[in-house]
Amino acid sequence: MNTPMKLSRRAVLGRSLAIPLSLGLSPFMALRSEIANAAESPLAIVMNSGEASVSVIDMTSRKVIRTLPTLREPSHWALSQDRSKLYIADASGNALFIVDPHTGTALGHKVIADPYQLGFTPDHRYLVVNALRLDYVDVYRADDLTLAKRFSPGSMPSHLDFSPDSRWSFNSMQGSGTLVSFDLTTMTIRWKTKLGSTPAGVLWHNGKVLVCVMGSDHVAEIDPVTGDILRRVKTGVGPHNIFLSPDGSTLYVSNRIGGSLVAMDPTTFAIQRTYPFHAAGPDDIGIAPDGKLWVTLRFREQVAVLDPKTGAYETINVGRSPHGIFLNSELSRKGLITAETL
Repeated sequence: MNTPMKLSRRAVLGRSLAIPLSLGLSPFMALRSEIANAAESPLAIVMNSGEASVSVIDMTSRKVIRTLPTLREPSHWALSQDRSKLYIADASGNALFIVDPHTGTALGHKVIADPYQLGFTPDHRYLVVNALRLDYVDVYRADDLTLAKRFSPGSMPSHLDFSPDSRWSFNSMQGSGTLVSFDLTTMTIRWKTKLGSTPAGVLWHNGKVLVCVMGSDHVAEIDPVTGDILRRVKTGVGPHNIFLSPDGSTLYVSNRIGGSLVAMDPTTFAIQRTYPFHAAGPDDIGIAPDGKLWVTLRFREQVAVLDPKTGAYETINVGRSPHGIFLNSELSRKGLITAETL
């Protein structure tokens, strides 16, 4: 594991004092310059579910610069509307761990029952939380995080996404093998659809809902109005999560059990390319401005940085069982930022 790198004020000042005054920089100005440069470097924030920590990576140097302790089991994230807070779900810790997404520094935590996967509705009226251990889907008011509604829709609520108008939520139930849709205006269950063993990642895409079904190695396309299954596409062994590239040209599916990432045509679902990560358990991804894919490897203590054009990748050591990942280079992008729509 990489040793977290900490740069003390004394170390920075000492380095600054070594700069020749002939360069026209006072020690104070050099200090300010170094701090400013460090702040401008984009960061990758990685949730290590197996060791109650968050790794903060300098994306330029590919180094872990900080390791933040959480309570027990950080997994996924949601970004506040003003982009000032990154909420990290700490399920077994019964808390939301809060991080400044710009600097990668800790801001504290808030007690929440068993948050595993979570997301703000597109209108940021509600924060919907899947409590996988407790079998709840909880709907919180986004402004003060007070509980508005609690559902008990099935076993092991896993992943979720929303309709663009914020009216409907779609939540996979790993233990029940179903996808459940909620109406967030009436706070009622709309329908339940049986998908197969261990459904996981959920994505609203082109007016339909896509769900990764780990136990039967496929992605299902669902009609969001009726809950009917429209088609099933084999992607590999144990597809866990699905992501859309920023330009909308590619769907990426992480086959966690089979150890691969596949690129799919977003319309036909034809597999365009397979990227092997042998026995590494690829899970969540972030897509950097240069097009590189940052992939958490659950079965290794690593994040891979993949060039999708060549298939080559490098790895960065992080903590045990790296799970969710947030790239703060996303903060400059307009529109809704979620873990699935990158």
